[in-house]
Amino acid sequence: MPEKEHYLSMIAGVQSEIKADVNVGYFDDDIIMIDNVRLLSEPSATRLKMNAVAICIRGRVSLELNGVPTLLQANQVLICPPNTVFSNMMLSPDFEFKAIFLTDRILHSFLREKMSIWTQVLYVNRMHVATISPEDIEFMGLFYRMLNISINHTDDHPYRTDVVHSLLRAAFLDICGSMEMMVSSGQVAGGDSLFQRFLQLLNSGPSRHRSVHSYADELCITPKYLSVVCKNNSGKTASEWITEHLLEDIRYYLRQTDMSIKEVSHQLGFPNTSFFGKYVKEHFGMTPIQFRRQ
Repeated sequence: MPEKEHYLSMIAGVQSEIKADVNVGYFDDDIIMIDNVRLLSEPSATRLKMNAVAICIRGRVSLELNGVPTLLQANQVLICPPNTVFSNMMLSPDFEFKAIFLTDRILHSFLREKMSIWTQVLYVNRMHVATISPEDIEFMGLFYRMLNISINHTDDHPYRTDVVHSLLRAAFLDICGSMEMMVSSGQVAGGDSLFQRFLQLLNSGPSRHRSVHSYADELCITPKYLSVVCKNNSGKTASEWITEHLLEDIRYYLRQTDMSIKEVSHQLGFPNTSFFGKYVKEHFGMTPIQFRRQ
């Protein structure tokens, strides 16, 4: 098993070494579950490499998220995308939390078309802390116990990772549903920014092989300005957003459907299967057929 410091390096980039006692409940290439972290020294600014969802069990922590003062208390959940910068953390002595860290790849796989809600709340509305209702607390408690049973009693099960991922997908769909209810009820403003409209276009259907220029044309702005808007709102360029969505759709159609390679290529807007094959080879290191059989 990797050293505890390895988990910290997977989760975040730091400006100075973090000394901490990390309790890891589960990990794979895309997910790390942490029951708690006891900091042994005060960290300097820390930049997340993964998506993070943390539930405060007791106590409190005050910190700055991208320079904005933030307080997380018992029965509240903190949700942050990659590139979020934590600084000036102050923890109460009884602070305890449970957290899940996920790559963008697995989060897209869990949420699929519902990613538009996630991106709106986190990137457009910049909402990171929400209070959990008693019903949600009960649900999460039952879910967490079931997840722990699956993790601890299926070490040799051939589908252990699939079972864990299925449970986590259900949990993240529940979180996303709560986000959508907040948007619908007006707790989170809908907004009408260029960035939000770009995300809506990106999530309105299958992620086709399109250029930044084509999206910019639909928004009646220049490609350069679209990339600036995306970078300022999310830390990622428009091209990075498009590629990220397209790669996840390639994974989905090749792994989860019976569509032929030609049909997938056409569905995603590639001019021909040869170009599609080269694109898959460039990004995944193997042909579409090899990727499907992996």
